[in-house]
Parts: sequence; C-alpha cells; structure tokens
Amino acid sequence: MKDYFQKLTSAAPLAVFRIATGFMIFLSIIRFWTKGWIELLYIQPRYYFTFYGFEFVKPLGEYTYLLFFICGLSALFVALGFLYRIAISTLFLSFTYIELIDKSTYLNHYYFISMVLLLMIFLPAHHYFSVDAYRDKRINSGYIPQWCPDSIKLMVCLLYFFSGLAKLNSDWLFEALPLKIWLPARNDMPVIGVLFNYSWVHFLFSWAGCLYDLSIGFLLWNRKTRLWSYVTVVVFHGLTALLFPIGMFPYIMIITALIFFPEDLHKKIILSINTMLRLPGDVINTTRQFRFPPQINRVLLSVLSLFFIVQLFLPLRYLLYPGELFWTEEGYRFSWRVMLMEKAGYAQFTVKDSRGKFVVVNNNDFLTVLQEKMMSTQPDMILQYAHILRDHYKKLGFRSPQVYIDSYVALNGRRGRAMISSETDLAQQEESLYPKAWILPLNDEIKGF
Repeated sequence: MKDYFQKLTSAAPLAVFRIATGFMIFLSIIRFWTKGWIELLYIQPRYYFTFYGFEFVKPLGEYTYLLFFICGLSALFVALGFLYRIAISTLFLSFTYIELIDKSTYLNHYYFISMVLLLMIFLPAHHYFSVDAYRDKRINSGYIPQWCPDSIKLMVCLLYFFSGLAKLNSDWLFEALPLKIWLPARNDMPVIGVLFNYSWVHFLFSWAGCLYDLSIGFLLWNRKTRLWSYVTVVVFHGLTALLFPIGMFPYIMIITALIFFPEDLHKKIILSINTMLRLPGDVINTTRQFRFPPQINRVLLSVLSLFFIVQLFLPLRYLLYPGELFWTEEGYRFSWRVMLMEKAGYAQFTVKDSRGKFVVVNNNDFLTVLQEKMMSTQPDMILQYAHILRDHYKKLGFRSPQVYIDSYVALNGRRGRAMISSETDLAQQEESLYPKAWILPLNDEIKGF
C-alpha cells in the first residue's frame, strides 16, 4: 500500500473527467432553467420535505434562481479549471443545497454527483489543461498521484456493486418485478416494443441488469475486458435512457466510465480540444510531476479513507431496522438502490381536535402533484406532512390537533394494503433514527439484500 500511494500516473484522465463533469452539470442547470423546473419544483410549492438532520436547508424563493446561477457558473469554472478550488467547493455546496431543499426530488444520481464533487475538492484536477495551470506554470503538471483518479473509479465501482447487491432479491430475480410492470407499458416502441409483452424478456432484463451492476466496475478496471465492457455501458445506459424517464443519469455514467481508460485516449481528447482552441503546445506537453507535501498527503488519505468507510457502511444501515425495507424505506435512500420497486399509494388525512372539531384534508391545498405522489408511499414523508397539517390547523384554532391517516400502498404489483393504522395519531409521533413502530407490517417477505 505504501508503494501504491507513491505511484504517479498521467493527469490527463482526471482533467478530462473534470471537464466532462463540469460541462454536464452546466448543461443540466440550463436544462432545468429552460424547462421551468426551478419554478415548478423549488418556488411554487407551499411546503417542503427536508432531510432528517438538514432541517436548516430552507427554500430561497425567487433567490433560488440566483442559487442555480451560482451552481451553473461554478460548474463552468470547474470545467475550465478556473479558480478551481473556489469553484469546486462552491459547486459542491450549491448543488448539494439544491438537492437537500426537498426530499420529493431525490434521485440517486444527484447524490452520486454530490459525492463525486466532494471527492474532487481534494484532488488536483486543475493541475493539467486548465486555466489555472495556464496562468500559473508552477502548478502545470503532467503527472499526479495514482490514487487521485483511482478514487473516482472506486466511487463508480461502489455505486454499481451496491446497485447489483440490491437486485439480489426475490422480487427482482424470481418475479421480474418491477420490470414486469414497467416494460409492457413501453410496448409501443418501434421494432422492440412487442417483445416487452413477453415474460421471458422481463426476466432477461432483470437478470442481465443484476449481473451488469455486480460485474461492470471490475470489468472496466481490467485492461483486457475494458473496451467491451464500455460498449456494454453504452448499450445498457442507452437502453435505460430510451425506456425510463431517469434524466441525466445514463449519460453521466457513460461519460464517467471513460476515466477507466488509459492515458492515451484522454491525451488524444485533450489534444483535440487544444488544437480546436488553438492553444500553444506547452499547455499539454509537460512532464512535471505533482505530489502533495507529506503532511498534507497523510491528512488527505485519512479524510478519503473515512469518506470511503462511510460509503461502504451507509448502504448497509438498513440492516439495523426491522420490517421489509421496500415497505418501510428505513435506510433506503443514499444506498444505491436504483429502480428496484414500483409503489403506488393513497393517503387521506383527517385532522381533529379535543373538542370534536375535524376536517378532511384536501392534499392539493398543501402539496404539488409530485410531492403528494412521493409522500403517499414513504412513511417519513407522511410523518412530515402530518406535522405540517398539525402546525397549520393549530394556527387556525384547533386545540391540540390530532392527525390521522387512511393509507393504502401497493408494492410491486401486490394488492394495496394499509401502511399506517387509522388509529395512530401522527401528530404525536416524532422523527428520529429509531425504527418507526407505527408502520404496519407488509406481511410478506422479499428475500435478499
């Protein structure tokens, strides 16, 4: 290990990754802005579902546009390698703040990007082919510690491997769920659409997806299997982009996987960009080696070790909770469980007070369509919404408001059943890291991870 941490490698792969990541986020911000999603998701809602422990993250109203502008500008600066340390830190903070505003918009690839940006704060991604390196020749370096690009590769491998482990469950492997529900809905696709009506196709996709996730990280890291593995990445994520509305995630993974390729490919990419921009050759023709000072290197390796320990154990925290994970979702987020279940729910709330006064709540008066959809199947969001109703009706004169729910949830095609007893006063329940004893059991077992 000591020898490994002394090794150097070309700075080109990390530079290409910096450029690609910055521009992808920049384009994503423009996409959000032009489609009106900033207004729809972050300004129009009356209430927001915060993450436990991050209640201090508040919506910013019209200033949300400024937050997105800062995020987009810092992403562009990261891509250019301009004022990199400030830009990457600002990008991580602004992007993560946006992600934490409302739990309703949570997606795995947002979390992945946040973690990658956090990693990049500690990496010398601006020491090659950047504005900073062009302006300050002292940092212009063609070689950096090998563990720097390898840390990005390790993050990608963890995402894929835990995604594969999560698919080792009875619903996915032996029932082809939820693909058995999703694929027939796309049978109108040209040429291949008719195949989605056949059960064997559902199982083929399920097993292939599981094997892909479990193995692709290792195959990309292996020189002998890298090229064909990358072709598989393009086909797999290209197909998922066509079939499912999961935003930028497929394209992010296709671009990210390039970091596994050797320096020759990345140098050709940089040479092409350099030629197109008509920059002098000495910008990329440098053999200078960069190493962190010993004290800083030890601190960085300690921080990154802690980071990866957290990444290893965070997806396993669901083991601390009783009950069926897909039902309770305790420990579900931030664990790389990608497209594993189909949940549909109905939630009707009634607010009462000690004098017998009551009201049946119209959820549309409080939540957006997306918020209501996400809330109706997720117990922690149901509890948050119950507290919103409690506080709202207390202001309207209800004495010690009590909040009750009629909730029915269907999981992976199962018949809908009550998730929470209609006799449970949710106004009295408090959010914590402890198991939520008020969630009714699924009375069915999904075996596996």
